[in-house]
Amino acid sequence: MLRLFLARHGQTDGALAARFCGTLDVPLNAQGEAMARALADYYGATPWRAIVASPAERARRTAAPVAARAGLPVSIDPRLREIEYGEWEGLLEHEIAARDAGAFAAWQADPERLAPPGGETARQIADRARAAVEELRARHPDGDVLAVTHKATLRVLVCDLLGIPLRLFRARIAAPPGSVTIVELLPEGPRLLALADVRHLPKEIQPALDG
Repeated sequence: MLRLFLARHGQTDGALAARFCGTLDVPLNAQGEAMARALADYYGATPWRAIVASPAERARRTAAPVAARAGLPVSIDPRLREIEYGEWEGLLEHEIAARDAGAFAAWQADPERLAPPGGETARQIADRARAAVEELRARHPDGDVLAVTHKATLRVLVCDLLGIPLRLFRARIAAPPGSVTIVELLPEGPRLLALADVRHLPKEIQPALDG
C-alpha cells in the first residue's frame, strides 16, 4: 500500500497577497524557507521511497531539505505544476474580480469545465496530476512517497482521488502553505488520513487554514 504525502510549498509573498501566481516562478519568502526546514525536521527520518516536486522553485526548495535529510534526490514532475491562470497570472484576486467580473464569477461557479482566459480547467489539472500519481503508484506499490506541489493542484487532486466534484475544489479542500495532506492508495480506493496538517510547523509560522 502506498501512502502519498502531498505537501504544499512554503509561504511566498504572492500567496500572502492573494496574487494568482500559477506559472510565475515566485520564490519562498523567509517564512516559507522556515516551513521547508520544519518539514525536514519532522519528516526527514521517514523512510521515503521517493520525493518528487513540481518544477517551480518554491516547490523544489520546499522539497530539498527533506531530500537532503533522507539522502534522496528530488525528482521533478511537470504534471505537479500549479494551475495555469492565463491572462490572470500575476494579478491580485480582487483585481481580477473587478476587471473581469463575469468571467471570474463563471470560473468560480464551475472551475471544472471553465478556465481562466488562456488558462486551464480543474479537469485538465486532475488528469495530469492523477497520471503522475498513478505512475508513482506503479513504481512504488507500497511505502511512503512525498510529493511537493501547489495549492490549486493539490486541492484538485485530492477531490479527484476522493470522488469530490472538481467544481468544489476551492470550497471543500484546504491547503495552506507548508501543510501536508496524506492519502492511502488502497486496492479498494484512496482513503484520506490527514488534510492540511500543519503539526510539523512551529506555532509562530503555522498559517491559517484558508491561506
